[in-house]
Amino acid sequence: MPIPPFVFTLQQSPQNSNFALFLNLILMNATHVLKGLHHVTATVNDAQEDYDFYTKLLGLRLVKKTVNFDNNAVYHFYYGDKKGTPSTIFTTFPYKNQGVRQGEEGTGLIISTAFSVPSTALEFWQNRLSKAGVETKASQRFGQAVLWFRDPAGLQLELVANDADSRIPFETHEVAKEVAIRGIHHVALWVASQDWEVLRSFLTQELQMTEIAQEENRIRLKINQNNNADFLELLRAEADAPRGKNGLGTVHHVAFRIDSEEEQLALRHRLVSDLKMQVTEIKDRKYFRSIYFRLPSHQLFEVATSDPGFDVDESVEELGKHLMLPDDKEYNRATIEAALPPIVQE
Repeated sequence: MPIPPFVFTLQQSPQNSNFALFLNLILMNATHVLKGLHHVTATVNDAQEDYDFYTKLLGLRLVKKTVNFDNNAVYHFYYGDKKGTPSTIFTTFPYKNQGVRQGEEGTGLIISTAFSVPSTALEFWQNRLSKAGVETKASQRFGQAVLWFRDPAGLQLELVANDADSRIPFETHEVAKEVAIRGIHHVALWVASQDWEVLRSFLTQELQMTEIAQEENRIRLKINQNNNADFLELLRAEADAPRGKNGLGTVHHVAFRIDSEEEQLALRHRLVSDLKMQVTEIKDRKYFRSIYFRLPSHQLFEVATSDPGFDVDESVEELGKHLMLPDDKEYNRATIEAALPPIVQE
């Protein structure tokens, strides 16, 4: 197998010897570097209804209004807490009128995203969602109360009662701090029966997640041991369950956070050289650096750095108020803005 380009660079650059030593140390334990969730990204329909749902109804802050770096004709909205802290971020691509098909739920997809709220907040949310015409279903899972609903594009969302979550939420004049969403609690993967064991092995042995609970056909894994959220859930499908199709109303990928680009390089090396997986080169997303790869069960995973953060091009006070573009697309701002649908922000 060809030597990855970054390894070749290290071999040709003696001044990088300290970094090479660090890389070798990380490689001995390369799978212990995921620190938790970073963000979830979904493909949705209308930009205005998406903005209204997540900011006005759910009370999240739009921390970045930019474009899909791979398709500048489409917005990329980032919702989260006041400054867009990793693990609070839910992002969307509004693809209305872009020729994207309606997604079909099935195995191989990230089937739902759950947000963390205090247990005393669930009645507030059930009343608020019902008043807005959103159907809800209440249940219990792993000893926690859960409120299920869908967003306007059809995405499955949940609110999970979690009194141990110490993250400070964003609050609005309608959603007070006492009931506000703390951040992402977990995402659930719908897994085909034939992929079940190989996926569990990959997540626990290679990514060092810990299985902490099981109920019927669902397993909960802890991504790290430090926080009060940052879970991943696996839902085992029946043998005849259909394979899902990405499109409108489906999650595109889930991202996990990593502390540094050096650790990200080491993890990529482990996945590519040792496990023979197909992994992208590191991509500069301006607010973080990312690599992408598919699981044995077909879902798309991203590993993103915590830095530099969303205030790299806007102050915290101004986050989300202006259309921010990749630096290499600024020359084309007028054309890009003209092609995007107008958004009314309040």
